[in-house]
Amino acid sequence: MRHEIPVESLGPQGHAMAEAVESCVHCGFCLPACPTYLALGEEMDSPRGRILLMKGALEGELPLDQVLPHVDRCLGCLGCVTACPSGVQYGELLTPFRAMSERTRQRPPMDRVTRLMTTQTLPYPQRFRVASAMGRIAKPFRRFLPESMGTMLDLLPDTMPAAQPLPVIHYAQGERKARVALLSGCVQQVLSPQINWATLRVLARNGVEVIVPPAQNCCGALSMHVGESAQAQSLARRNLDAFDLQSVDAIITNAAGCGSGMHEYPLLFAGTPDEARARRFAEKVQDISVFLANLGIETPRPLPEPLTVAYHDACHLAHAQGVREAPRQILSAIPNLKIVPIPEGEICCGSAGTYNIEHPDIAHQLGERKANAILRTGADLIVTGNIGCMTQISNHLGHQGSSLPILHTIELLDQAYRGE
Repeated sequence: MRHEIPVESLGPQGHAMAEAVESCVHCGFCLPACPTYLALGEEMDSPRGRILLMKGALEGELPLDQVLPHVDRCLGCLGCVTACPSGVQYGELLTPFRAMSERTRQRPPMDRVTRLMTTQTLPYPQRFRVASAMGRIAKPFRRFLPESMGTMLDLLPDTMPAAQPLPVIHYAQGERKARVALLSGCVQQVLSPQINWATLRVLARNGVEVIVPPAQNCCGALSMHVGESAQAQSLARRNLDAFDLQSVDAIITNAAGCGSGMHEYPLLFAGTPDEARARRFAEKVQDISVFLANLGIETPRPLPEPLTVAYHDACHLAHAQGVREAPRQILSAIPNLKIVPIPEGEICCGSAGTYNIEHPDIAHQLGERKANAILRTGADLIVTGNIGCMTQISNHLGHQGSSLPILHTIELLDQAYRGE
């Protein structure tokens, strides 16, 4: 048998990839849970279809250029993992496959430029801030730019908040109950620095001391999920060095994509000398909602008037990490607040890291679908736990003429504590 990509080249991640392929029984439960299948209606753009395609490529039966368009269109939302009755770990096949194929494929020049712009700006807050300033200047000339660059400009807010540097230590109020380290993130630091400050205040209010390691950087999730494994390892390794696991009870993240990415560190470093410490690191990582729900929080003061909130489940929180109840639990602690479900709440909003830049047409369909579903709830406010979702949803609500506000879960809790 001819092997275009020999199975032996799969390396230390090969066992997990093979297990994902073999455990799929092609039952079809994943189809209604897959956003691209719902948008395109094509079997090869469903999880079971992509598994068959990747299997064919790995066994040398299908050429890579026939497989990659369908794999590229996958959001990596992992809604299929939640829906799968066989427990297929689809992410453990998709992420290594993308990394492997990225080393051999030839992308068109414009694709290479777009990827270079995203991978060399988004993970680096200072670069991203400069690029955002230049992008706002370029907005009036959007019609003269390639589609991917125009899409990037569309996602930028008209004004950028001022930088709000974080302290190295933020002390607990009253008796200290716990000590944690905070991942400060990359894009979120630039677009919504108030989320990290809300996190510090809420943790302090509940007796938690927070360390913000100054040597940390981007978690590497953006790079990991587009197949840039070398860059992802470089970024992740710096975090392995920056965080002192022995001195904290948990590593806290307030971005679903970052939390999911850091939980994938053992897969990223499989077969390397860093695998063991990557595993220890991942075991310490907790979303802010999970940590607070387990800790038990001080009851906020009642809201001055009833507030109806639509809670959006970020895919990399609900599907990748299995976190659904914790955010609702801490929101339910706010008196005078009602949480309403969003129709098709399990379907991705179309953000998915850099997906809305690389596949703007599909992302637009999903963003529009999500915005319509949210508006049908009649909620006064949207709450979610991921900066990418916040940007995508806000953008598509704006397209529909809605100014419905959207907050991070921790921002709403912070405002309730502060009586705002």
